[in-house]
Amino acid sequence: MKPQRSLPGTPVTNPLKHFPIDLRTSMDGKYKEIAEELFTRSLTESEMRTAPYEFPEDSPIEQLEERRQRLERQISQDIKLEPEILLRAKQEFMKIDSDADLELMNQEGGVDRTDDGWMKERVLPMEREYQRVSISGEEKCGVPFTDLVDAAKCVVKALFIREKYIALSMQNFCKTTARELGELGEKPLDLRIYEEIPETPVDADAPVHPPVSETHPYENQVTKNMPADTGYSCKMVDGVMHVYTKKSPMEKSTELDLPYPDLKEYIADMNVMMALIINGPVKSFCYRRLQYLSSKFQMHILLNEMKELAAQKQVPHRDFYNIRKVDTHIHASSCMNQKHLLRFIKRAMKKYPGEIVHMEHGRGQTLMEVFENMNLTAFDLSVDTLDMHADRNTFHRFDKFNAKYNPIGESILREIFIKTDNHIEGKYFGHMIKEVMADLEESKYQNVELRLSIYGRSRDEWDKLAQWAVKHQVYSDNVRWLIQVPRLFDVYRTKKQLANFQEMMENIFMPLFEVTINPRSHPELHLFLQHVVGFDSVDDESKPEHHIFNMDSPLPADWTEEDNPPYSYYLYYTYANMTVLNHLRRRRGFHTLVLRPHCGEAGPVHHLVSGFILSENISHGLLLRKAPVLQYLYYLAQIGIAMSPLSNNSLFLSYHRNPLPEYLARGLMVSLSTDDPLQFHFTKVSAQWCSEPLMEEYSIATQVWKLSSCDMCELARNSVLMSGFSHKAKSYWLGPKYSKEGPESNDIRRTNVPDIRVAYRSETLLEELNLITHAVHTKELDNIDEEDTLSMAPVGAEGH
Repeated sequence: MKPQRSLPGTPVTNPLKHFPIDLRTSMDGKYKEIAEELFTRSLTESEMRTAPYEFPEDSPIEQLEERRQRLERQISQDIKLEPEILLRAKQEFMKIDSDADLELMNQEGGVDRTDDGWMKERVLPMEREYQRVSISGEEKCGVPFTDLVDAAKCVVKALFIREKYIALSMQNFCKTTARELGELGEKPLDLRIYEEIPETPVDADAPVHPPVSETHPYENQVTKNMPADTGYSCKMVDGVMHVYTKKSPMEKSTELDLPYPDLKEYIADMNVMMALIINGPVKSFCYRRLQYLSSKFQMHILLNEMKELAAQKQVPHRDFYNIRKVDTHIHASSCMNQKHLLRFIKRAMKKYPGEIVHMEHGRGQTLMEVFENMNLTAFDLSVDTLDMHADRNTFHRFDKFNAKYNPIGESILREIFIKTDNHIEGKYFGHMIKEVMADLEESKYQNVELRLSIYGRSRDEWDKLAQWAVKHQVYSDNVRWLIQVPRLFDVYRTKKQLANFQEMMENIFMPLFEVTINPRSHPELHLFLQHVVGFDSVDDESKPEHHIFNMDSPLPADWTEEDNPPYSYYLYYTYANMTVLNHLRRRRGFHTLVLRPHCGEAGPVHHLVSGFILSENISHGLLLRKAPVLQYLYYLAQIGIAMSPLSNNSLFLSYHRNPLPEYLARGLMVSLSTDDPLQFHFTKVSAQWCSEPLMEEYSIATQVWKLSSCDMCELARNSVLMSGFSHKAKSYWLGPKYSKEGPESNDIRRTNVPDIRVAYRSETLLEELNLITHAVHTKELDNIDEEDTLSMAPVGAEGH
């Protein structure tokens, strides 16, 4: 097959277009000749020497290899004569995979010849050195043009909605998608842009390992050296925080202009998205595009897999084991495995038997007394006794899975060993986390984003969490924190711990606003927040929701019933407060936070709609397999999806039905993560063999789905890209140009991902975006009927 050499977006002329002959008749003869030749050849070989699907021994691959070996022998004989020219010739020959490549290079001037006939070096751009699949003809998408235009308008509308919310909250939106949308003539959003916090530049030849700070970030921190008080005040109004320039927020004129989308706007956009995902023609169009993306990737692998493998082999030192990986979804309370927890409990019983660890009816209990009350000794304990591993009984039973967090089924042991807020101030939990951190640091290449909980039951939760981190010095360059907010308002309301939903939101966000306004008011929290990258929203998504979020829904101050608010209600108020907080933090020169909730693991599909509008990344995303429109939108927007197949296998979806390989083939931004090693994994975190639970995920996925080395490295690169680590750290791990588009962003010496794969992903995304935006260009955006709920009115970031 002669490779097509067209650039992305350039139509390829079909040579058969001007010959109105019966294609089947003209090709039948050729097929017959080839079949007869192969059949004759197979008879001359020894009987059944090779399977019928193997290559014949004199295949073009072997002929090419023979020519290559012949040239190498010639070079070895003549190397003394002209070593430089011959060496360059050998290097150039290694880049040529076929006569077609050689012919093309001659035509384009890619190879010059000296007087003696040898080639001299001229390097082609790497992204052009692979075979592309291109579609010719007028209707490339396989649907009538009118259907394409209608579907494209809907898709573009959805992308504009996401861009508005993501830009307003200062989260990251895909650069390629943003540029293509910008060409549709929309006015840029008024984001009240502040000066970016300057990043330390990284040289192109910088080492892979970022420099480690010599001093601990929590040591010798003096409160008076922290940023000063601004004198602002804050107050929650209708569930969203408002900031005022004076201590007394009585005067309306003193309110700071910190924008967020109001409730009416969000409800309207949700309605547009819900109408879009159930639109029949749009569903059909998106399904066809997704099928096309799957088929195109399979063709890409058939044509270029050997080239990708060869590119990886040429990289010195680098392989899958020593490229950066980030566990993008893992909970701190279960980041160790059962054996680690068991050994730690036994050590604690021997080392601190008389330490008071729990208060019962006003009387202190020692660790030994706690176990004596259970009739257990250190010798009796085993992994089976702990009983913390998810099994077949947890499938579709999230309640049983939550109970597995209790060692030996005792909630008191959970409180003592894996809680930050207890009688011993989280001492044991801090020690265990630090052991995990030490192993990660020794392995060098593994990093994690641990989730810690803020429940919203009281105002001092943030201070207690920060004091735990600072007191026990729970910090590592390999670890960043996300704050997970369990959706448990109904539980707290039933227990009379909260009066209304607004009180929960105040408990979560008021300390964050106070420490941003005056870092000296919560010094430990100010230090801790420097390593927090975002928010997560967690709980069982399969719980039935009895309320539909709309304009008739009670405001947070009026939500006093014991029913839990719906998922979208939680997400909107978390997002709105985070958006205001980000604008305030940017004014002060502090880093901003992102929203990365559990989304689409189970439950209704509209959870994924909320995630699409409001979140930078999500975790799980299993339900996208049932929603082709949303899956296509997640692809076009390149929304990160942290997937945990082993976790899903125990809770909601059998491993062989997991859509991860399908998502990866189509080009969605997916990564592998562990979720809960304590419940799902058997291997430990080991310095000798790196982070074993994460490697367990990779190894099982590779065996079950037959992933290639390139696939594994692509997943690892995705995990770094979607993680919350700093721009500086990513510049060291992926290369200084990682934030650019296309193969220019890739440094194979650091990522071990071939430029071919990165170029394919970039060009395919660009082609899909071009298809959509070109169709919209052909019609005026305002021509869509207003009665069709998918209006294309200009999108702007409105304030409150």
